[in-house]
Amino acid sequence: MELRGCGTALVTPFRPDTTIDIEALAALVEWQIASGIQFLVACGTTAETPTLTDREALDVIRLVVRVGAGRVPVVAGCTHNATREAVERAKAAAAIRGVNAILTANPYYNKPTQEGQYQHFRAIAESVPRPVVIYNIPGRTACNLEPATVARLAHDCPNLCAVKESSGNLQQITELVHALHETKVQVLAGDDNIALPAIAVGAAGLVSVASNVIPAEMQQMIAAALKNDWTAARALLRRYYPLLLANFWETSPGPVKHILARMRRVTPVWRLPMVPPSAAVAARLDALIASLDLVAAPQ
Repeated sequence: MELRGCGTALVTPFRPDTTIDIEALAALVEWQIASGIQFLVACGTTAETPTLTDREALDVIRLVVRVGAGRVPVVAGCTHNATREAVERAKAAAAIRGVNAILTANPYYNKPTQEGQYQHFRAIAESVPRPVVIYNIPGRTACNLEPATVARLAHDCPNLCAVKESSGNLQQITELVHALHETKVQVLAGDDNIALPAIAVGAAGLVSVASNVIPAEMQQMIAAALKNDWTAARALLRRYYPLLLANFWETSPGPVKHILARMRRVTPVWRLPMVPPSAAVAARLDALIASLDLVAAPQ
């Protein structure tokens, strides 16, 4: 399976009692697909997945699959820092009919070596009959997956289909693209703000946070870049670049859920240890929302 273009790392909407807001999530999925998003990621980092129980995570994945109804690929996130547990989560997600691929990130907290990460990701890939996307996000996991290790995994794991690269390091992204150029494994940018440079050096698309809020515009920007229409891509980037940065003024998904709440698409609820943005950041976000004329959902 080829993942290409712009995919959304979906937030998980909660009700005021912090249970999952099924209706809001279903509506969000419908809006994303109607806006032209190429694929959806359920239970990624943006979904506050560490605060979900195993049952809740599977329920979220099932809902996204059901509402998506095969219109776009669905990638199911399942990460754990114990390899055995990560394997079990991957098996459970892969058993859901309609899941197209598994996304799994570096083992957090343990800080494994390159060999440890290789063995971890290989064990997961070998355990599931689905394509696998490995997710390098050292800012959250305290370990970086190096291009040489990814190339080794690409050689040894036939079902590895993509790497979501969120190191924020363009040199590493370039080296990764070069390391994989003779394989079928695609590189997907994992940072909105450097998606265009990543595509310029050979990435196949983006897994986006900002597309939760502006799905059509992010899809158009990435599509333009992939068609080498850099004039159109840069014009969209110039308009929305402040938003791409704003989503990380505080820890994500704090800002993006605040914006979605102002747009009346979710209730402003997070699960601890995530909390709403500070008053100062909220005020800056509100000013940005006004300047971009972000439209509230119909009631």
